[in-house]
Amino acid sequence: MLGLGESAQLLSLSSPGWGANLLRGLANSLQIAFGAFGLGLLIGLLGAYGKLYGGKVTRDLLAIYTTVIRAVPELVLILILYYVGTDVINRIAAMMGYGRVEISGVVAGIWVLGIVQGAYSTEILRGAIQSVPPGQLEAARSFGMPPLMVMRRVTIPAMMSFAVPGLANLWLIATKDTALLAVVGFNELTLETKQAASSTRAYFTFFLAAGGLYLMVTLCSGVVFGWVEKWARRGQPSLKGAR
Repeated sequence: MLGLGESAQLLSLSSPGWGANLLRGLANSLQIAFGAFGLGLLIGLLGAYGKLYGGKVTRDLLAIYTTVIRAVPELVLILILYYVGTDVINRIAAMMGYGRVEISGVVAGIWVLGIVQGAYSTEILRGAIQSVPPGQLEAARSFGMPPLMVMRRVTIPAMMSFAVPGLANLWLIATKDTALLAVVGFNELTLETKQAASSTRAYFTFFLAAGGLYLMVTLCSGVVFGWVEKWARRGQPSLKGAR
């Protein structure tokens, strides 16, 4: 095990330290996580409404989507979606007379994890929408609000307090699932850490540092989602008040 001085030198931001590499990997991980979480929310909102208010075919297709995605391990899904998706895009490009398409690692990562996040988000938001008191929706419709306005002004604000805890967990899953992208060669935090550890043989030092960075992201996320949940519950009776 290395001493504190040697570990500090290896983790320094300047050469020969690898600290800058770890921070670059963390930035890439967060970029993927933000994009995938946002895409997952969009898919989840559309999927939740489709499951609740769509036709039979729509509900059946969404049921297959959420069941398959939640049943298959994330690592297997990433490999399938990454390689199959890339192959399909290149086949379509070839049919249209274009050459091979080089897909950005960031775009591919957001797409792959976004599809996975969307399935879980669909179920979280569906449950949150069902928790909204029906009287609020009926009152909005009685005032002549069109469906999109009801969703924007009534459903989404009212369901937020029910959805935030589940979405907070989903965000943390997104930050950790970025580590799985190392298997397809994307330079996120885990791959950068592995490369640094392999070059220096200081595995304990670098993976402990990576764990500390993931923990820092989790703690900061907890604070942010705490603020969001407090905002979403504004005007509602608190548990302390009920006691």
